[in-house]
Amino acid sequence: MTTISTTSLLPASTEPDRNCPLCPRLAEFRAEARAKQPSWFNSPVASFGDAEARLLIVGLAPGLQGANRTGRPFTGDYAGDLLYATLLEFGFAKGVYEARPDDGLRLVDCRISNAVRCVPPQNKPLPIEINTCRKFLAATIATMPRLRAIVLLGRIAHESTVKALGLRYAAAPFTHAAVHEAGNIRLYDSYHCSRYNTNTGVLTPKMFRDVFAQVRKDLG
Repeated sequence: MTTISTTSLLPASTEPDRNCPLCPRLAEFRAEARAKQPSWFNSPVASFGDAEARLLIVGLAPGLQGANRTGRPFTGDYAGDLLYATLLEFGFAKGVYEARPDDGLRLVDCRISNAVRCVPPQNKPLPIEINTCRKFLAATIATMPRLRAIVLLGRIAHESTVKALGLRYAAAPFTHAAVHEAGNIRLYDSYHCSRYNTNTGVLTPKMFRDVFAQVRKDLG
């Protein structure tokens, strides 16, 4: 069985600074958003949930009017509606999701993060931005001692996480509902729960729930 180590990739922090300059295009877009919507969060969005959790969910990046506005992953847009309803259904969250960070909802044995922590123009980060931000994803994984399952929402989240774990992509190709082994961590692939994917039928709510049903069964 492969042994996974991300300790050597661990940066000083698991999260970027509020004014992180590492990706100039994203920093410029962030500055423009702050000028247009000064009441929004408009900063790198930190992971949500306990580092002691056994389950980590990795998305693509904050949505412009979702997490970039509210400051909590998957909060304030359609993707969050489907994700949090599913987490509540399978016991990975408690409370009521009301699409705002002060709604009192809490995660149970679960943490949510993104491959890219800043909102990208048109929700499309560049490869160099994905690569630059990966050190924060690697650090997030490295600081979760009880981690046993990672749900990867979409190809970019999958590929960046596979690289963060030091795996060869050929050994763990992205396919919806696929399950891969990475040492004592199991990777679960899902199409991203975006409005586009659900509206076009690429991902149905049942397909999405089935992924988390498998995670719940495996974690017990």
